[in-house]
Amino acid sequence: MKYTIKYQLRERKVPMKLGLILLIFIYLAGCASQKERRFEKKVTEALSFRDFDDHFTGLMIYDPITGDTLIGINSDKYFTPASNTKIFTLYTSLKILPDSIPALKYVAQQDTLYFTGTGDPSALHPYFQDSSSVQFLTSFKTLVYVNGLFGEERFGPGWAWEDYDSAFSPERSALPLYGNVITILKDKAISVIPEYFKDSVRLMTKSIKRVEDRNTFYFDSNSTDTIQLPFKNSTALTKSLLEGAVGASISLGDSFPDTDRKTLYSISSDSLYRYMMQDSDNFIAEQLLIIASSVLTDTLSGAMTRDYILDTYLAGLPHKPRWVDGSGLSRYNLFTPGSMIYVLKALYKEIPRKRLFTLFPSGGISGTLEEWYSGDTEPYVFAKSGTLGNNYCLSGYLITKKGKTLIFSFMNNHFMKPTSTIKTQIEQVLETIRDSY
Repeated sequence: MKYTIKYQLRERKVPMKLGLILLIFIYLAGCASQKERRFEKKVTEALSFRDFDDHFTGLMIYDPITGDTLIGINSDKYFTPASNTKIFTLYTSLKILPDSIPALKYVAQQDTLYFTGTGDPSALHPYFQDSSSVQFLTSFKTLVYVNGLFGEERFGPGWAWEDYDSAFSPERSALPLYGNVITILKDKAISVIPEYFKDSVRLMTKSIKRVEDRNTFYFDSNSTDTIQLPFKNSTALTKSLLEGAVGASISLGDSFPDTDRKTLYSISSDSLYRYMMQDSDNFIAEQLLIIASSVLTDTLSGAMTRDYILDTYLAGLPHKPRWVDGSGLSRYNLFTPGSMIYVLKALYKEIPRKRLFTLFPSGGISGTLEEWYSGDTEPYVFAKSGTLGNNYCLSGYLITKKGKTLIFSFMNNHFMKPTSTIKTQIEQVLETIRDSY
């Protein structure tokens, strides 16, 4: 091969110096391809050894520096992503929302305030406990709540109906309060937050925690756990809860005065993103897409936000997803590993690395990865997990032992073994990747 190349260079009278450079390039390219083949062989053997052939598996590994796809197994096939969907929600929010969360839209006329919600989930939330909106409302004598154009159902398409009383499935709304859940605590006595629901809690053990069509809750008086239960929402309930928080009566209005509306902002946007990603909070994810729609239009609609982002910033996706909610609770969602890599690559390119990695759970340290994927001395995986029955996906960033950053999407659907077994198998494959590239 070397003789042939030199001969061709001599025949074409290519300068010797340039010929030498070409020879070096060809040699290095051969070494690089051999290295990648060895890497691919190691990962493929690890997949085989770990027994991934009894369910549907997709794996894509991408080097953002070289632009090379190192592994592509079913990377163009569609999978149920579960909470990996939140990666798309994060990207959408970062592209549309400002640094602080829009909390209310309003018009102030003398001592009268007309206001409506934007979908901000932080108001009086059990974790954030933000009171920006409440404090703002208390500064006006007359309050008029204009119930805006809320273009969503309380639950997302394909959500399991029996989850209505589960803490991970609060109803979506235009003006959430208390995270749209009640919190029941037991110390010496039982406390209910907000107190509005105190008389709605029955101290008895039942197979359900709330009556499906009304706000009657059940709590085991022998329990010492603090629990959260979604409440059934309505405009009238939002008005009553807000009146209790503000300490003043609120009227309902049909429309705003004919003038420009202003926006009140609440907490840092990153604080919502971090909570959504690290705790895999479904409610925050759903509401973020609703808030984004309030920036784009007067209609509050996560579907509108999804359509917008797919038609604009994500128009180049290699495989257009079926994307029906912000959280990934729905089994209707369908994404490919290739599309996950596309968005993760965009995030890596557009968001400073330090900030980006603090948003994602860190292996062995934080969020849903606290007990998995820990490094020897420091995290090597920064990724979002996604879990539904018989499905587990993990997508994000992996730091190799040589300090290189790889982007990966590892999707597993329809397995019958315990999820913990799948996680163990994935961890062993990721360690192989970490040690081999």
